Order: sequence, then C-alpha cells, then structure tokens
Amino acid sequence: MKKIDEYQGKKVLVMGFGISGINAAHLLVKLGANVTANDKATPKNNDIVDDLEADGIKVITGDNPISLANEGFDVVVKNPGIPYDNPLVAAFVKQGTPIITEAELGWQIFDGHLVSVTGSNGKTTTTTLTQLMIAENAKHQVKYAGNIGISFSKIAEDLGPDDTLVTELSSFQLLGAPTIHPHIAIITNIFSNHLDYHKTRENYINAKLNITRNQTKDDFLVINWDRDEWQNIAQRSQATIVPFSRLNKSHEGSYVEDGMIYWRGQEVMPTKDIRLIGPQNVENALAAIAAAKLSGVTNDAIKKVLTTFSGVRHRLQYVMEYQERLFYNDSKSTDIEATEVALQGFDRPVILLAGGLDRGYTFERLVPYFKKHVKAMIVFGECKDKMKDAGNQAGVPVVESENAITAVPEAWKLSEPGDVILLSPANASWDQFPSFEVRGDKFIEAVEELTGKKEQ
Repeated sequence: MKKIDEYQGKKVLVMGFGISGINAAHLLVKLGANVTANDKATPKNNDIVDDLEADGIKVITGDNPISLANEGFDVVVKNPGIPYDNPLVAAFVKQGTPIITEAELGWQIFDGHLVSVTGSNGKTTTTTLTQLMIAENAKHQVKYAGNIGISFSKIAEDLGPDDTLVTELSSFQLLGAPTIHPHIAIITNIFSNHLDYHKTRENYINAKLNITRNQTKDDFLVINWDRDEWQNIAQRSQATIVPFSRLNKSHEGSYVEDGMIYWRGQEVMPTKDIRLIGPQNVENALAAIAAAKLSGVTNDAIKKVLTTFSGVRHRLQYVMEYQERLFYNDSKSTDIEATEVALQGFDRPVILLAGGLDRGYTFERLVPYFKKHVKAMIVFGECKDKMKDAGNQAGVPVVESENAITAVPEAWKLSEPGDVILLSPANASWDQFPSFEVRGDKFIEAVEELTGKKEQ
C-alpha cells in the first residue's frame, strides 16, 4: 500500500453501504480523514453500523438528506450505482465538490502493476483469465478485484510495488476514477448498455474510455478489433494499441486463423482446446492472452489456464452432465446480446430457460437464434408473454412456468439425451429474485434436486 496524505484532516462523505463503500470508509479513517457514511436504506444488519461507529465514523441511514450538501465535505466517495441525478449527488456536483468512486481511492493507494478490464460483456471472465494466466508465471502476488465483487481498495491495501492487481471496472466506477492509470487496459467490447444511467451512448463510451485517459505510449490498450467502431474508438487513446480479434488477422496482437490462436504471428494453441464454450469466450481468451503476453507469460502457462478453466459462476457456467444432458447456468445473461452469444456457443439442441423483468422491449432479435439453436423454451417472469411470442415466431415449442426453479423439471420433461438445458434469461432477475446470482444459485439447486448430484 502506498502512503498518501491527501485525506489527512479532510472531511469525507461515503455514500452507499455496499462492500466497496464500507471498506472505503474504514480505509479513509486510516488515511486520517473525518468520515461520515450515509446510506438511503436502513441496514437490516446492525453490525454494519456498529462496526462503522466503532471506527469513529458518523453514520446516517434511511435517507440521503440534502442538508449533507451544506456540511462542507471536501470529497464524496459515491457508490457507483447511485446516479448523478440523485438530489444529494446533484447538489454536490452543482457546488463543485469532487465526487469519486472507491476504484479511484483504490488506485490512489495502490503501489504495484495495474491491469484493468472494462467492456459491455465478458469483463469478469476476461479479468479472471488474465489473473490466472499472469499468476501462473509470477514470483509475486497476483490478485483480482473491482466490479468482480471484491473491493479494489481492500486488496490494494495488502499489495506492494512488485505485485500485480487485475481489476474489473464498470462504466459507473470509471466515471468517478479521474486519475486511474493502468499499465495495461483492456476493452472487451462496447454495446449500448446502461443508457438509463448514462443517458446517451456517447456518454457511455466516454465513461468506458476513462480506463485509458491517463495512459501514454508506454502503456498498452488491448481492444477488440472486430468492429470498425471499436477500431475508431481506439484512436482516442494515447496508449500503444494492441488489437485482439476473432475475425481479423493482426500481427500487432492476438488473433485466430484457421482454428489456431496466434500472438504476433506465433502459434499459441488451437481454439478447440479452450475449455470454455462459445465464440465470446474465444474473444475473452484472446484479450487475456494479449495482456498475459505483454506481462511476460509463457504459452505453456496460457494453455494450462485455458484448457482447465471451466467458467465464472453464472456466466455460461457448466453445472453438470446427467443422463447425457448438459446443464449450463448463464444467469448473468441479463440482456438480449448475452443470450444471443450464449446460444451461438452450442452445436447441440438447446432447451432454453428464459424470462424475467419486463423492461419494455420485445425479443424479435432472438428469433433467428431460436430457429437455429433452440429445441424448446420454458418461459417465466414478467416478460414471459413477450418471450413466448418470439418463440412462437421461431416455431419453437414454448411452455410457461413460474420461475427459473420450476422451469428445471419442465425442461427435463422436454429433453432427450444429447440436449443442453440452458438458463440464459435475456432479462434482469429483479421481478422474482434479488440478483442474477441468487437466480443462478437457485437454478443450480433445482438441477441438483432433480439429478441427485452436486454441481461439478
């Protein structure tokens, strides 16, 4: 951990009691700040408040009182999910109070080698693969943190100048990270996500580009080269561009040619040996390979990781095989694009479990994928009727069920040996579950109950 004094004696407000907010509050106390912690909700667990107060932190819960804007805070550390049109946040913006996220605080105290990953899809898998690859050859600590569910600042506290940290960073985090400066930055792809938060696609792209804002020619931007738009976006960086591509050969980076992965013209391994399925995971592997090779990782270490790693939980995660049926948990597929990608990964008939929160859109875009890959569908949740309409357009048998749990035995009844039973909802979980993680866990439990086996 780097010793810094910029918070010594400063008055800091931490907004949000998530894992990152709580860790940030405690860290700021160590850095000499006078800390107030605020959350709009009242925590059900009193231990959270007790721990904060025991560290000398003033705690305010149950509201974001606008009066806090008049208390002379020097800095606000905001939970990334709190929008900038929140009245209290907007008041701080108006008066010019610096607003950062915990990722910025983590960067300020970090004293090692930083690799950062952002993008619309594939961030967590790419982050995990990159960390595993670099760790295979490393003589020092290699950790991951960030939007992957582990506090950046908490891990950064325990790392030294020879250590490496691979961070997954969301657009929300990057908006409040003005000085972050990874030596290697990765952009997996950019689609049109979170426009309810960012308002426009250009705002969203600009937030993503904060990952490379402070890079120089001595740093590297690893970026997907499969669309002209992404190639154009790369030109807005001052870093050395390192492309990765599943579709376009480029000797400046990692690419696929005739079923073989290459790094700058040298063979690395066949794509068929990657244990993760689907074209999206070839792209994730290419991104991780580029970062790993820039970090001095050997081909043998890369092969070891890619031939053994079976996936991040809830992200096209292999669950088990039972009576010649394969079960996959892709609960993280909360949008249409993710389900499109998931379906393209299978060359077997798919029994698809899909549905969830109704966000107002329909699913005609999925019809060609249903026609090509899906044998039958089980639909559930608020948008089940819209999902059913798309299935009917594709000529696919559709069965309605209550949720992702009750859908499992329904899917089993429709399946035959050789089929894939896939949870890939194409929708958020919040109509029936508190998170996609809970939805995926409940799906796995239902599979275990059906089969009498534990996930593999």
